[in-house]
Amino acid sequence: MNWKQLLCDQRSVSYQRRRRSDDLRTEFQKDYHRIICSASFRRLQDKTQVFPLDQSDFVRTRLTHSLEVSSFAKSLGQMTFQYIIDQHLDPEVDPDVKDSVCSILECAGLLHDIGNPPFGHFGEASIRDWFAEHLADLTFCGKPLTEVLTPQMQADFCHFEGNAQALRLLSKLHYLIDENGMHLTYALLNTLIKYPIPSTQTDRHHPDIRYHKMGYYLAEQPLYEDIARSTGTNGCRYPLTFLLEAADDIAYLTADTEDAVKKGLLTYEKLSRELIAYRERLTDRGADVLERYDLCIRILADKYAYALSHSIPDPEMNAVQNWAIAVQGMLLRSASEAFTAHYGDIMAGTFPDALLSCATVQGITEALQDIAVRYIYDAKPILALEISAGNMIRFLLDHFVPAAIKFDTQLPLSPIEDRVMRTLPENYRKVYAHYSDGRDEVYRLYLRLLLVTDDICGMTDSYAKRMYQQFGGFQ
Repeated sequence: MNWKQLLCDQRSVSYQRRRRSDDLRTEFQKDYHRIICSASFRRLQDKTQVFPLDQSDFVRTRLTHSLEVSSFAKSLGQMTFQYIIDQHLDPEVDPDVKDSVCSILECAGLLHDIGNPPFGHFGEASIRDWFAEHLADLTFCGKPLTEVLTPQMQADFCHFEGNAQALRLLSKLHYLIDENGMHLTYALLNTLIKYPIPSTQTDRHHPDIRYHKMGYYLAEQPLYEDIARSTGTNGCRYPLTFLLEAADDIAYLTADTEDAVKKGLLTYEKLSRELIAYRERLTDRGADVLERYDLCIRILADKYAYALSHSIPDPEMNAVQNWAIAVQGMLLRSASEAFTAHYGDIMAGTFPDALLSCATVQGITEALQDIAVRYIYDAKPILALEISAGNMIRFLLDHFVPAAIKFDTQLPLSPIEDRVMRTLPENYRKVYAHYSDGRDEVYRLYLRLLLVTDDICGMTDSYAKRMYQQFGGFQ
């Protein structure tokens, strides 16, 4: 792969580029303004990061998380590509390339979660589980959907992913000037495709991370192939995806810990005790890993001692917040070092790992993940909220999917089913009409099922709850 081709600023074929002499923005900077001003981006302010339907004003939403990831991703681009320039690692990389990389990463951070349904990752799991459970029971023209839909069509729903939904939203559902979505640059779209494979090739145990989830639906496969061909990745991960993924990991690992302390799920003492205890699991790692880990423990203690000595209110919370900032800096530097250390393999498309998993901070990231699972994700308040959120998603699917199967066919809709389908956004139905025109019945059925997941993924947490209450007569 080479940066001349990777930094492809092509947009969808229907886009008519208008150049103005007084507009000095690059194409990637134009992407940024499209994103910031979009309704799809604004809806992230009412989508869950960790705590579903939380009423607090201090824990993170998908919007605040995405802003943090955007900032971290841009910083990673700056420090990494300046190092590549300074060390002459790639003669193609110059200040202009660095500027383009930073703009792309800044935009990608804003968009990396835009395809996620309400209620966080549990919303994704609820959609996957519902289709896996019901596809064989649902029928079309007397046949179960498992006999009607192709294997890839079925897998698109049973392996549903917010990553694939993001590409669909940005390239079709966000109706800007036509049915081709926001018309974002191909370089940006490819950065967002973390898993450049279809749903039929996923393997969570594969040694190459790009196979762990799907990156696009069958409906967007021709677009993906055009993007991959135009940018020169041809089935490999886009190099900047590694930096975007690292920025996401850094943001949620530190933020989830901080938010857990604010919510009372974790205390300074427990965090300190858990970090010290986890060190015993790292004794077989290299000296560099242990040195970084010990520094992480010392920083937490030092931040607490400083807060006490200066009589800072709530010294425990203050210590955790300042420690999180310091750890973010450590992780950013380490991710940048890992990218440049494996630069050759990344550009060859053969690097199989996440950057932080092979960096000197791997002990820190593993410990924070372990603490998050036990103190946050498995906490009873979170589990109870997830059960409630899952019930809402399943309830909506129970009502939408049977109606969608009959929609736009000769099959009669019941009065309720007719009203259910009329609640779908007009622009989504318009996109369905455009892409289903002239297609066979099986593909049209597949697009109608996507129409349902499109609608649910476009909902905010509070809107999904409101629809659940209205449909169920629970008001």
